[in-house]
Amino acid sequence: MKQAEDIKNAIEVMKKGGVILYPTDTVWGIGCDATNPDAVAKVYKIKHRDDSKALVCLVDSDARLQKYVRNVPEAAWQLIDAVVKPTTLILDGAVNLASNLIAQDGSIGIRITKEAFSKELCFRFQKAIVSTSANISGQPAAQNYKDISEEILNAVDYVCETRRQEHYPHQPSTIIRVGTEGEINIIRK
Repeated sequence: MKQAEDIKNAIEVMKKGGVILYPTDTVWGIGCDATNPDAVAKVYKIKHRDDSKALVCLVDSDARLQKYVRNVPEAAWQLIDAVVKPTTLILDGAVNLASNLIAQDGSIGIRITKEAFSKELCFRFQKAIVSTSANISGQPAAQNYKDISEEILNAVDYVCETRRQEHYPHQPSTIIRVGTEGEINIIRK
């Protein structure tokens, strides 16, 4: 299957409130429309994750990031420009997202993806996409497609074909919280 067809199929599923399994700039992700609370609830259920633990979402551009965060601090823009490794930023003032995706303190974990497939998927979908590791909560993240459990594979509505054959280990993103005044707290390196 060609990548364009894979993206088209994934988008059709997300538009209907479905959940996908897809390759990202880090590990394989469970994803859905980040603005659809019912779809987000399905992701929590698939992962057996407490919904008090926030999920991350991916966007394709600076402009899309600004659609979901009220005021992006200058320190966040500097980090986005400087980092080489995929880096998830925890930013205050989340807006225009499913309420069950936003943390209790009003923040959101969000990452601008630079990887070709997930970037194109976000661009074509024209919305933020949930991106949480393809594992049951508390278990190790699958570093490759072949490591994803049958339970996860059977629980999602669509499994992307792209990059299934890769066998080199992928790592989760760095996570950095950036406060409204530019304070920086590294949560995961």
